[in-house]
Amino acid sequence: MFRYYAWLAVRGLRRNPVLTGLMVLAIGIGIGASVTTITVLHVLSGDPLPSKSDVLFYPQVDPEDATHYQPGDQPPDQLTYVDAMNLLRDARGKRQAAMSGGGAVLVPDQAGVDPYVVELRYSTADIFGLFDIPFLHGSGWTAEQDEARERVVVLSRRLNQRLFGGENSVGREIRLSSHRFRVIGVIDEWRPNPHFYDLTTGAYADSEEAFLPLETSIDLDMGRNGDMSCFGSERMSPEEQQRSGTCMWLQYWVELESPDARADYERYLANYSEHQREIGRFERSFNGRLHSVMEWLDYKRVVPDDVQLQVWIAFGFLVVCIVNTIGLMLAKFLRREGDIGVRRALGATRRSVFTQYLLEAGMIGVGGAVVGLLLSLVGLAAVRMQPVDYAGFARLDLSMFLMAVGLSLAASLIAGLLPAWQACRIAPALQLKTE
Repeated sequence: MFRYYAWLAVRGLRRNPVLTGLMVLAIGIGIGASVTTITVLHVLSGDPLPSKSDVLFYPQVDPEDATHYQPGDQPPDQLTYVDAMNLLRDARGKRQAAMSGGGAVLVPDQAGVDPYVVELRYSTADIFGLFDIPFLHGSGWTAEQDEARERVVVLSRRLNQRLFGGENSVGREIRLSSHRFRVIGVIDEWRPNPHFYDLTTGAYADSEEAFLPLETSIDLDMGRNGDMSCFGSERMSPEEQQRSGTCMWLQYWVELESPDARADYERYLANYSEHQREIGRFERSFNGRLHSVMEWLDYKRVVPDDVQLQVWIAFGFLVVCIVNTIGLMLAKFLRREGDIGVRRALGATRRSVFTQYLLEAGMIGVGGAVVGLLLSLVGLAAVRMQPVDYAGFARLDLSMFLMAVGLSLAASLIAGLLPAWQACRIAPALQLKTE
C-alpha cells in the first residue's frame, strides 16, 4: 500500500512541476539559511574538550589594591606569577598548570630557508596530561626541567612536518630567536575549538606550534602574547613584572575529579585569599571564582551576539517559508478536489487520502533538503571568506548534515498537515454531483 501511495504522490508532484519547484525552493531557502547560521553557532559554542571539560576548572583570585574597588566587581581574568606559583606549589588538584602564549622567530638550519614567526605556549609541566594532549614521539618535560630552566621544546605535528618531514625529531635541535632548544617530544594533531585555555590570544586562534617550559621562557625573555595588567606605582623591568605579584598575565587550569573536589578547591581559594590578606598582599575581601570550561566560555561570552541573533532571524525566515509552502500546498491539493472525490467514492478512506498527501509533502521536504544543503554549503563558503577569526571553522559536519535533512522533512510535514487534512475532508458525494 505504501508503494501505491508513493506512486500517487510522485504522480501528483509531476502534474504541476512549476508549483512543485516553488515549494521545494521555499523549503530549501529556509533550510539553507537556518543550517548555515546553526552550523556557525554549533562550531562556536561547541565543547572544545569533551573528554575532560567537566573536570577542568579556571580559578580566579583578586590581588589588586583597594583603589577604585567597588563591591561586586569581577576578579581579574589572569593570575600573577606569585599567585600562580603558590597555587601550583599547594597542588590541590589532580593536575594543574600555569601558562601563557608567546611567539618567536624560528631560524631553520636548512640553507636557503627564510626565518618565520611561530606561535608558542609557555607552560609548567602538567599541561600535556592536564589537557590530554596526544604524543606522536617523545614526551613533555618534567617539573624539575622547568625549574632548572632547561632549553627543551615540544613541537606540534605541523611544525615537525615542516622542519623534519614528519620524522621522529626527538634529540634534534631548533633555533628560536637567538637560542637553541632540544626537541624532547612531538604532539599529534590537537586544536581545541574554541581556544578555551587562553582567550587573550583570541577565542578561535590557531593552536600553538611549539611548547616551552614557562621558567625557561621568562629566563630567556622570550616574546609574549596576550594581556598583562599591573597595579601599584612600582617601576619594574619586564622580567621583574613577570615574576611579580602585581602583574597579572598567566592563565591557570586545574583538574578536579568530583563535585566534592570542586567544593574543596573553592574553600581553598577563599582560605588562600584570606591568608594573603593577613600577610598584607591582598587588600580586598575575598573575590574569587572557579569556572568549568563551559562556564568559563559562557562567562567570557565567547559566542558573538550577532551570531545568536542571526540564528533567530534565520528561524524566523524559515517560519515564513513554511507559511508560504502551506499556501502553495493548499492551492495545489484543493485544485484536485475532483480526483479526491472520485477516490473517496471508490472506497478510499480519509486516512489513506491524508497519508498520500502527507507523503507528497515529505517528498517536497526531501527535495528541499537537497536544495537547502547546497545553499548552506554556499553560505558556509561565504562565511569562510569573511575576515573573522572563526571563519576557518565554518564547515558542515555529519551532525549538521543530519539536522538539515531532519529539519527539512519536519518543515515540509508541518507545512503539509493542514493541506492534507483539508484534502481528506472533501465530501465525495458533493464532488460527484458537481462533476
